[in-house]
Amino acid sequence: MQLSFWEKDTYFSNIDVLIIGSGIVGLNAALHLKTTQPKLKILVAERGLLPTGASSKNAGFACFGSPSELLEDLTHHTEDEVFGLVERRWKGLQRLRHNLGDVAIDYHQWGGYELFTDAQQELYTSCLDKLPYFNTYLQSITGEQNLFQPADSSISDFGFKNVSHLLLSTAEGQIDTGKMILALTQQVQALGVLVLNGLEITDIHDEGTSITAATAQSINLKARAALVATNGFAQKLLPNVQVVPARAQVLITKPIDNLKLKGTFHYDCGYYYFRNIGNRVLFGGGRNLDFTAEETTALGLTELVQHKLEELLSTVILPDTPYEIEHRWSGIMGLGTQKTTIVEQVSERISCAVRMGGMGVAIGSLVGEEGAELILQQL
Repeated sequence: MQLSFWEKDTYFSNIDVLIIGSGIVGLNAALHLKTTQPKLKILVAERGLLPTGASSKNAGFACFGSPSELLEDLTHHTEDEVFGLVERRWKGLQRLRHNLGDVAIDYHQWGGYELFTDAQQELYTSCLDKLPYFNTYLQSITGEQNLFQPADSSISDFGFKNVSHLLLSTAEGQIDTGKMILALTQQVQALGVLVLNGLEITDIHDEGTSITAATAQSINLKARAALVATNGFAQKLLPNVQVVPARAQVLITKPIDNLKLKGTFHYDCGYYYFRNIGNRVLFGGGRNLDFTAEETTALGLTELVQHKLEELLSTVILPDTPYEIEHRWSGIMGLGTQKTTIVEQVSERISCAVRMGGMGVAIGSLVGEEGAELILQQL
């Protein structure tokens, strides 16, 4: 790409910080940097027309967590680690709401429900037995009592079939992730941050006192420091960072008259998730049908997953309700063997803030700020 003198001088000269990725983490890093040091020249480079990973492609859950998820986490992590992550989710969500406002992100705390079938009676009983224990810890974090509650009486209200039990999480909420990213983008741009879409960073080097970056558009960049915030795509630039891409497939129905659903819902240990968007149903998941196939950075759909989503819509979620699918899409998450984020200095002038573990809505604001703090130490 041939640039004019004006373009080079205005956009690509004297860059203080290059942020790679315009999702929730990258934009929050830019926001924190610019509010902390307003004179910094910050360039956010995004390879796609819109954020490429999951920030504006996810289901819009506030990601507080469900009882079976906490139960599962306790088998792999210490008690302090599990509830420390819950606290990060809670604080991160409050930060997101404070930064943008509930109206801008269309936030609603309508609660979240976990569904259990007859075959999951043992899992349900284990979760039910743990509710007092969970609620004691959660009250110390949120200040709210009895966040997890039995809710079997709501099964018929929602019209589910083949569901034996429900557990309610009063702390769970939902947002419009498109509105969130738009609001974040507009906020950082108003502060003077340059956000360039369609600019793909292909390589990045630490020169000791600065960084250089090559782009697919043949524009060479130089900055004082760089933050990689590409989550599931991080290994393309930082091969040694332990992030596994994970594709999540989603569909949404056309409007449904007298839709009974309101809130967010988890099914089959969280591998399936659905919610209302007005009078539509958004439904996603099925990664567990073929983990290997879904460990990819390729956006796309598979017949296996889409067929299962439609089957569950018909037999469990909307068993007596006619519906039509209006749209399907996918997003790319970043996972790891541990349910922890990676916010670290990779070299003298390069840092990363990645591996959201599917919790980007909840923790992305905090992780972005933490990444920004690393950058501030390098400048």
